[in-house]
Formats: sequence, C-alpha cells, structure tokens
Amino acid sequence: MAFFFEAACVLRSLISSNDFNYNTDGYEGDGAEDRKSQDGSETMPFIDESPTMSPQLCVRPDGEAVSPTPPEGLLPGGDIENCLGMKKLVLSGFLASEEIYINQLEALLLPMRPLKATATTSKPVLTVEQIETIFYKIQDIYEIHKEFYDALFPNIQQWDDKVTVGHLFQKLASQLGVYKAFVDNYKLALETVEKCSQANSQFQKISENVKVKGPKDSKDRTTTVTMEALLYKPIDRVTRSTLVLHDLLKHTPKEHPDFALLQDALRISQNFLSSINEEIDPRRTAVTTPKGEARQLVKDGFLVEVSEGSRKLRHVFLFTDLLLCAKMKKTAVGRNQQYECKWYIPLADLTFQTLDDSDSCPHVQTLPEHEIEEMKIKISVIKSEIQKEKKAQKGQSRIVDRLRKKMNEQESWLLLHSPTIPFRIHNKHGKSFVFLLSSDYERSEWRESIQKLQKKDLQSCVLSTLELQVLTSSCFKLRTVHNIPVTSNKDDEESSGLYGFLHVIVHSATGFKESANLYCTLEVDSFGYFVSKAKTRVFRDTAEPQWNEEFEIELEGSQCLRILCYEKCYDKSKLNKDDNEIVDKIMGKGQVQLDPQTVQSKNWHVDVIEMNGIKVEFSMKFTSRDLSLKRTPSKKQSGVFGVKISVVTKRERSKVPYIVRQCIEEVEKRGIDEVGIYRISGVATDIQALKAAFDTNTKDILVMLSDMDINAIAGTLKLYFRELPEPLLTDRLYPAFMEGIALSDPAAKENCMMHLLRSLPDPNLITFLTLLEHLKRVAEKEPINKMSLHNLATVFGPTLLRPSESETSKPHITMASDIWSHDVMAQVQVLLYYLQHPPISIAELKRNTLYFSTDV
Repeated sequence: MAFFFEAACVLRSLISSNDFNYNTDGYEGDGAEDRKSQDGSETMPFIDESPTMSPQLCVRPDGEAVSPTPPEGLLPGGDIENCLGMKKLVLSGFLASEEIYINQLEALLLPMRPLKATATTSKPVLTVEQIETIFYKIQDIYEIHKEFYDALFPNIQQWDDKVTVGHLFQKLASQLGVYKAFVDNYKLALETVEKCSQANSQFQKISENVKVKGPKDSKDRTTTVTMEALLYKPIDRVTRSTLVLHDLLKHTPKEHPDFALLQDALRISQNFLSSINEEIDPRRTAVTTPKGEARQLVKDGFLVEVSEGSRKLRHVFLFTDLLLCAKMKKTAVGRNQQYECKWYIPLADLTFQTLDDSDSCPHVQTLPEHEIEEMKIKISVIKSEIQKEKKAQKGQSRIVDRLRKKMNEQESWLLLHSPTIPFRIHNKHGKSFVFLLSSDYERSEWRESIQKLQKKDLQSCVLSTLELQVLTSSCFKLRTVHNIPVTSNKDDEESSGLYGFLHVIVHSATGFKESANLYCTLEVDSFGYFVSKAKTRVFRDTAEPQWNEEFEIELEGSQCLRILCYEKCYDKSKLNKDDNEIVDKIMGKGQVQLDPQTVQSKNWHVDVIEMNGIKVEFSMKFTSRDLSLKRTPSKKQSGVFGVKISVVTKRERSKVPYIVRQCIEEVEKRGIDEVGIYRISGVATDIQALKAAFDTNTKDILVMLSDMDINAIAGTLKLYFRELPEPLLTDRLYPAFMEGIALSDPAAKENCMMHLLRSLPDPNLITFLTLLEHLKRVAEKEPINKMSLHNLATVFGPTLLRPSESETSKPHITMASDIWSHDVMAQVQVLLYYLQHPPISIAELKRNTLYFSTDV
C-alpha cells in the first residue's frame, strides 16, 4: 500500500505543474507544433538523411543557433595540429546534446512508473496496455544511450590523438533495430496519448507538463514540455547521430583506427534511415474537405492497372480513409497539369481479393519475355548514343534531347508492360480492380499500408462531386512521387547505378517467434523497376534458418538490393493460382542501398537487414562485368574448367565433354519444366562444389548431380562455357560471325553462317550442335518454363561468343552502354539464328558444297 500511495503522490505532483518553456534540445527547438500542417492536422515526422546541417549547433534561449565554445587550445585560427582537434570539437558538441537527450528520455520515463503502479488499482489513470503503447521501447532506448554516454564521456575528458571512439558509434548503430520498433509504434503512441488525454483529465495534465532536467552547467534547472514533443525526440535523434558521423569522418584521418569503424557505423545508419523513410515522408500533409475533415496522404505511386483488358498507367493515392486511382489529364503546353479521378474506394469498404473468392479474373495481357529483353537492349543502345554525344561536346543538345525523348518513350513502354504480379482489391459495394506490379516487395508495402489504416475505426464515406473534385485537385500538390521512375527523368548528376555482378551470400535469419518453413528471395532494381533475381532453399520447420547460400546476380544500373523472407505454403488448396500469384506469407522485408564505394571491394562485406523483428545476415561483393566475364586459362590442365575443349575431349576420348553431357542429361530429366531454367541463379556454393567435383573427376559426381538443385546444375553448365579459355565459337571466327549476322540477304546469310559452323574445330562444332538441340528442347516447354528461344539466346549468346582477349586500354565497364553494346546484341542474334534454324546435322554440313569461299 505504501508503494501505491507514493505513486499517487508522484502523479499529483506531475499533474500540479503547468508551465511550458520548451528549449532544451541539443540542436534546435522543434516542438510538436512545428509538425502541424496549416489546417491543424498532424503530419508524420521525416528523418533527414542528408548531411546538410551541422550537428555542432546549440540553441540559445532566444532560439538562435550558435556553435558550442571550443575547448581551450582549439579556438579557430589557433594552432590546430591536425584534424583530430576538430574531431574533439564535434564529439564535445555531440556529448552535450547526448546529455540533453538522456534527460529527455528520463523525463519521459518518470510518469511511466507511477502510471504503471496505479494501473492495477481500483482507479487507474491508464490501462497497462495503454502505458505499454505510449512508452514502447523508451526504456531500451534510454539504456542504450546511457551506456553510450558513460563510455564516451571519459574519452573526451582524457583526449589525445590515440583515443578511439569508433567502436562506440559502431555499437550504437548496430542497436538501431530498437528505433525501428519505436518508429513503427510512434503514430499509435501519439494517437493513444491524444485519446487518453481527452478521456482522462488527470493524464491530460501529466502529458502536457513533463519536467525535463537541464544540462549540469545550465542556469535553467528544469523546463516543462509536452509528452507528445518528447516522443518525437528519438525520431529526431537518429538523424542527428548520422550527421555527426559525417562530420567525424571528415575530421578523422583515413589511417586512424576509428576511420573504418565510423564508416561502417555511417553505412548502417544510412541504410536504416533509408528503410525508415519509406514509411515517413517529409511532404506528407493533409487536405481539408468541405465538411472540415482532415484527410492525410499516406502513400502514392505509379501502378499499372488492368482496365478493359489493357494496361493503363495510373497514379494511385492512399489517404487515411480512402484509396483513389487517378490518371494525368492531357493539358495544353504551359498549363498546369491536373489529375482525373478514375475511381475511389473507402478503406472501410476495401478488401483484398484472391482468385479463390473472385468469380472471374480479368485477362492479364502478358508479352513474351524476349520482347521485354529486346526493349532493354534498345534502351541501352540509346543510353550509349547519349553518352557518345555528350563526350563529343559538339554542343548539339537537340540531338541529345531527341534521344532522351525516344528513350523516355521506350522506358515508359517497359514500365507499362513488364509488371506481372497481380494486386487485387475489391469494393464490398461495387466492382473489383486489378493492378500489376513487378515486385512482391512493392505489393506487400501497399497491402500493409492499407491494412495499418484499416485497424482504425473507419467509417464508409460517399464523396459528393465537389468533394471529389477538391480531393483530386489536391493530389497534384500532395503527391510525393512526381515522375515515373525512368532514367530520362533523372538528373545527369544522379548515380546511374552499378553494372556487373553482385555476389550475395544469404547466411541466416533470427527473430522468428515459432518454427516455420522459411526461405528468402533477392530483388534488385533494373530499368526503373524491381525484379526478383534469386531464391534460397526452403529451410523446413525451424525458427533459426541457416542457409549460407551464395548467388551471383547481374546488375543493370542497380542501386538497391531487397531481401524478402517468406513462410512457404504447402496447402494444396491454395496452390491452384495463376502463374504469377504468390501465396506464400511474407514474414519480413528490407532493403540496402548499393553504395559503389562499399561493395566495390575484393573483400566480402557483411551486413544485416532488420525486418519486423527479424534479422537476416548476408554478405556481398561486386565484380564489374569485364572482370567477371574475362576468360582466364586454368593453370591446372588436369581439370575441365578453364581448359581448352580440344584438350578435354582428347583426354576423355569423347566428342562432347563429359560435364556438358551430364548437365544436359540432368536438366532434361528433371529441370526442363522448371520456371526460369538457365535464367534463375543457382546457389553459388553448390555451383562451386560441382565445379570442384568435375575438375577432380570425383567418383560420386552422378550422386551429387542427382541430389543437387537443378538451377545449380544449369549454372554449372553456363559457368563451364563462360570459363573456357576461348569462346566455344572461337576467337578466330568471331569477326566473321559479327559480319555474317549483319548480312541483309537471307541466302547470303544462310551460306555464310553454315560455312562458319563448318569452319569450327570438330570438338567445338559437335559440342555446339549438342547444346543447340538441348536448348531447342528446353524452348519447346516455354508455356511451362517461360524460357523462349530468345530468352535462351540472351543467356547463352555472350557466353558462347564473347572474345577471350579484352581491350586492356578500356576502363572498367560500369556504364549501361558498355553492358548492352552492339556486340552483345549481335552475339545474342548469332545464337538466336541457329536456334531458329531447322535441325543441323554434321553429316549434312560436311556434304554441302562451299559457295561462300571468302577466307575467314
């Protein structure tokens, strides 16, 4: 009883004060009022990722920001021995602000304890659930920063050039997962504070009068702030910590032990901010309806809608109470653009439709994949031409503008026709709608955003013509996505992304509450949209999967890697879906920016993505395309990889290398129906194991093949041809193949292309024809495996034809123009020519008279 009495006394003392003077922030006084829009509706906070403001600012009582006084001996203009003096300045300023932040967290925790004590009495101020919602993760955040402060303080007090603090910042950054949980709960916490304040006058006084201790050397012992303002502090703090890391790196020599640790801490912080800012945007605001209701924009973006059997590009806006689908009106030059509403659904009436509960599914128009690939090649060629025009410096901007316009049209076509994953929504009182997305990650984001809003007590609404007009007109100002994500809409200064191969090892995942059948998929962005590139095995009945699987992912201007973690569905009743319907449950998802400076290293870069309490550990490293495809002869001639095909066939006394025959046989036995066979990446560690087995002629190779994932076997076959010391179609004949495929006359082309085959050495010719017939058999199953002749030519063409001699004078290939060059297009066309040709027999080739007698 004594404890409850004491708690009640603390509550009364908290309620009794009502002064307000909020100016205790270590950087700037940004109370909750700053986050109100003009109509009084609250907006979500934005975490600033850019190092545009100095983290060394303090705030004077008059509100003006000033720099902290430097320690004696480090005044500007004085004798600063090196940049480590500035580093101490930055740390001193940050330490002072950290003290203020800890005081703010303490102040927030102060009312929590007595509130908890009274929650179990007959007259509780708040319920236990409400208390846990409002103060969620505050205790954890406080403990993290108190430990950090206590460790950093003595280092600043005993400063010299040998002091290291990088490990402290690295540890702080590694604990950002707590902030993710706080941010996810932030909006609910604010809503709970508001509801409880309205329902309980005692709590209202507590929430409006929280006492915060001032710094030790401050004249003002305490200040009074609102609970709402204090709840914003952790969100603001992440940005400030990241800004400090920028400044610390500026003033830390590269050879100092701190540099690498601070760099790693900054990378973790930036990746965290990037993932958080997908949910928190600075331009979110609200529009007021004629009835005075505040309607806030939560999310918007461009989606492809299936309308009357055809694809339409729409701009979709998710508000706090409804989903609105609009299209841009055609307007005269010089006039402001406007949206036209196609339809809207109140969230109270919106459900997610599956094929099981839909009477009829609209036909989804899907183009053959080779048409998509051809358009990518055309876009890349135009990019190449634009780069050449810029380098020429002729000042003919009209040519570049014309090329940009053409590229914009082609990229827009690609964005319209490439998505295939259906996202179905349904109005309980009306019709259903279908969008097509390229990424399950994106579909999950839309679904989760809608479901989060639907947890509130929403009422169905019908907008009048005037209300709908006002809302649609406001979309132009409210939108956060202004242009479709095409290259031609980017500034020249923006990063063009990475071109080459990203090697990713998915190690493990932790944080699952119960055992399940788990796997991960990897997505990267390419040509403005995300595509799934790899998938781990399903790890059955576990809460701690250990995959340790490596993948090689081709990057085409990629800037981001996404990882999705799924629970596999084995319920047969749910598996009868169309080809692109994904029925497995997403357990978590996250993404990481592909920073060229970080990933372009010979060493593996270890990272962790946090998603809904789940942590996925992975490693990655990047190889530019020229290095990855460079043909390097093997030093050991006893193996098969990197050894001339004539040497291998002579040793084996065979016409076709054993590795080629066995891989083809296994693929045709159990992989010919596999979706994306030869296109989907196999696990790199499995491929390397098979490579070693074939190189050493392991006796149990057949057992290994029968047990191995089929994509790994397909990958081993591709790797064998890629690592030949010279291409299968030979270096000597390469120029002639390029000339032959460019011939316009069909008869001349036929004569030339057949003569070139006859000119190949026998092991090369027989192996090529064996592979050719195999790929044709794979393409016969295109309706099932989705691999057309063109797809297979795209995969194998450069592998079979790319010359072994690289032009060492060229810089590393990192531009799109270098990847999809005219040569690569021609290599694809050469193989496609033979794949589309009627069956070719060696006997017939040898019998035919040579009409084409030009030396090759």
